[in-house]
Amino acid sequence: MPLAGISIHPVAGLPEFAPGDDLAAAIAGAAPWLADGDVVVVTSKVVSKVEGRLVHVEPGTDREAARQRAIDAETVRVVARRGPLKIVETRQGWVVAAAGIDASNVPGDALVLLPADADASARGLRARLRELLGVTVGVVVSDTFGRTWREGLTDVAVGSAGVPALIDHRGDVDVHGNRLETTQVALVDELAAAADLVKGKLGGLPVAVVRGLTVTAPAEDTGTRPLVRLGPGDLFRYGSRDLVGSRAPAADLVPRPGELDAVAEAFRVAGAALPEFPVVVRYGGEDDGVVDIHLPERATTTTALNLGALIGAVVVQLHAEGWTTRWEPVGTPGGTSLVGRLWLGSPPD
Repeated sequence: MPLAGISIHPVAGLPEFAPGDDLAAAIAGAAPWLADGDVVVVTSKVVSKVEGRLVHVEPGTDREAARQRAIDAETVRVVARRGPLKIVETRQGWVVAAAGIDASNVPGDALVLLPADADASARGLRARLRELLGVTVGVVVSDTFGRTWREGLTDVAVGSAGVPALIDHRGDVDVHGNRLETTQVALVDELAAAADLVKGKLGGLPVAVVRGLTVTAPAEDTGTRPLVRLGPGDLFRYGSRDLVGSRAPAADLVPRPGELDAVAEAFRVAGAALPEFPVVVRYGGEDDGVVDIHLPERATTTTALNLGALIGAVVVQLHAEGWTTRWEPVGTPGGTSLVGRLWLGSPPD
């Protein structure tokens, strides 16, 4: 991927866009000089505008309240919050402040949502530019994100077409003979950030072109999906303030393998964090999703309080590990040592 000769060019003279406008035709008219191999970087806001991804705010309505409602509607999971600020996972899979909803550079009666499918938007824009200008370009749809544990904002890709999202260097050997084990470069994010050096935040330039980058379009164009790190790869699934609040008990659960080891590990973690307190964990059938919790001796008020603290920590730990749980207290009828049942698994589809 040669880097010499790379240049970034603003696309000036574009209009204020509205729903239904032909974005590709406007770009083609303003940049007839586009050439094969160029990468067109488009701010997501204009993509959302032409696609009608707008929320109308009625006159006299509290705009911030409307924004919070829009954030909730676009959110599938709250990752962290502080006051009105929410870091959320969006329907598109991005983890971003305020669900990526933008209230800047738009009239006061509107809010701009992220494109519903920015990869599809990029593919459509790429095909339309080929139709209009006869050139094969890459397209990146960019948006401004914050970064965890770093101040400041930068543009990243939320959609792409004709450009590999990641350049995979795993298995390559560096100049010192070291084999790279984990290095994957987020090429489309780098292109988005580079283009923003030209577009800026206040200049009214929503499109820029990166020229001189030699890349091969992927055979299977998966857009920006390879950039999403969720599920098992997400080591920071919850903000520290929101782990407890994000748990919801489930009435129905689908058992899944591994609950025995998960419960044992959760008790180990909880026991290390709390004063030592003895319990006996007895299992029914393996992988049936039910774990019986016993006390080794008759319950007292003190043991009941200690057990409650321990079970609470266990439930939260299991939630952090991706399990859905339900605790059913049984009590100690007839002197039995059984105090409750912990159900765990996955929510039904």
